[in-house]
Amino acid sequence: MALAKTVFSTIGSIAATVMLVRTIVHDYIPPELHEYLFFGLKNMFIKFSNQLTMVIDEFDGLVNNEIYEAVAIYLGNKLSPNIRRLKISKPAKENNFNITMERNEEVTDVYNGQTFKWIWLCCRQTQSTNFYNHRDMNSTLKSEIRTFELTFHKKNKDLVINSYLPYIMKEAKLQKHENKTIKIHTVDYENMYNLHDMWRPVNLDHPATFGTIAMEQDQKDTILKDLERFVKRKDYYRKVGKAWKRGYLLFGPPGTGKSSLIAAMANYLNFDIYDLELTVLMRNSDLKKLLVATANKSILVVEDIDCTIDLQDNLANRAAFVNSNGYQQENKVTLSGLLNFIDGLWSSCGDERIIIFTTNHIEKLDPALLRPGRMDVHIHMAYCTPCGFKLLAANYLGIKDHKLFKEIEDLIDTANVTPAEVAEQLLKEDEAEDSLKGLINFIHKKIKEKEETETKPKKVEIPQVEVGMTMGRGGADEYIPTCLLGT
Repeated sequence: MALAKTVFSTIGSIAATVMLVRTIVHDYIPPELHEYLFFGLKNMFIKFSNQLTMVIDEFDGLVNNEIYEAVAIYLGNKLSPNIRRLKISKPAKENNFNITMERNEEVTDVYNGQTFKWIWLCCRQTQSTNFYNHRDMNSTLKSEIRTFELTFHKKNKDLVINSYLPYIMKEAKLQKHENKTIKIHTVDYENMYNLHDMWRPVNLDHPATFGTIAMEQDQKDTILKDLERFVKRKDYYRKVGKAWKRGYLLFGPPGTGKSSLIAAMANYLNFDIYDLELTVLMRNSDLKKLLVATANKSILVVEDIDCTIDLQDNLANRAAFVNSNGYQQENKVTLSGLLNFIDGLWSSCGDERIIIFTTNHIEKLDPALLRPGRMDVHIHMAYCTPCGFKLLAANYLGIKDHKLFKEIEDLIDTANVTPAEVAEQLLKEDEAEDSLKGLINFIHKKIKEKEETETKPKKVEIPQVEVGMTMGRGGADEYIPTCLLGT
């Protein structure tokens, strides 16, 4: 009892002293000196402390602080059960919730056997019309400085800088990639001169996977192995001096699943898709701008490359216009511009990118476009095979065997039927047997049409010969067609 009385008496004396000092400071010391006084006292206690506090602000000047963003993502999965307040949000076009710590909440993390304490602080300052936080569209008039404070033992300073923070950056990057919603981006041609708004994204909800594509299993395995090898070879590409990118050419008849394969690749890698339409671009420099504006871990797609660009890179096929100053300007993307786009110096402005071209007529493409380093992998999207039919029947009808399978497989071997045509026939009826019978009738009709086409006499066309002349002007030759003659 005597000890308890002594303890309570001591606590009471300390409390009374603190209250007296506070009253004296408040009544007799000018308010302007309060901050300096408390700052001096704080520094005095810090000198005797073995703790070090590292401050991570949201912005570094007018630029985002990547460490702050990484810490916010990383701590979202480190919230302890004892935390009292959480902050949760969901952007309009995202599928996942964003969970972060609320202001003034503390989170303890253990790394490499050492303890680190995090606290998130928000400090509102005076109103400022010159401050604009581009991450918060609703707070353009008031500045709000958001900060993470990391407190740890002084002996762990090198561990934090050289190991702990790089680990957080890496983990946050992986978490952001795993939780993101895949998007498909299209060019916003009205904002071609704004680097941040050149691409307009929408959510990609395409359900295609490698398990649903009507393709031979060996071909699927080859593509999957190539994709897996590519994403794991960052250090290898850097060691051999190559840009970390991969080119795929998908060629074959319409309806063979080229677009579905692209969606399956995006879903498998969790990569965004950038859909590039070349026909509306005015010049080669636009290609460079669009490439720089694409994100890492993405797939850039140019569909029907043989139809979207004139790949004969000569002066006769270039379009031009004269501007107000009288200078002739190119208003068309050329083959050389496209080659520089996919394999030149500008192609190295980014990492882990896949470039995919599709075509129905590979024979129309210039050989310079097809070589390794530009289109590294050529994938032939063929007509439907018996293996592809079985997969489609399992997906669409939910059956793996049927008495009509043998007849259909024999017919598919002799008929040029695309997976899209087979899928359409399987969708027409509710009963599996009715769908299969409808498919048999459709294939018989296709075979008959093919035979009639082959037996029909071909029309003889009169070839045209182009006659022209070249004229030198300013050290360059310009081809001027004069007439077209039939022979």
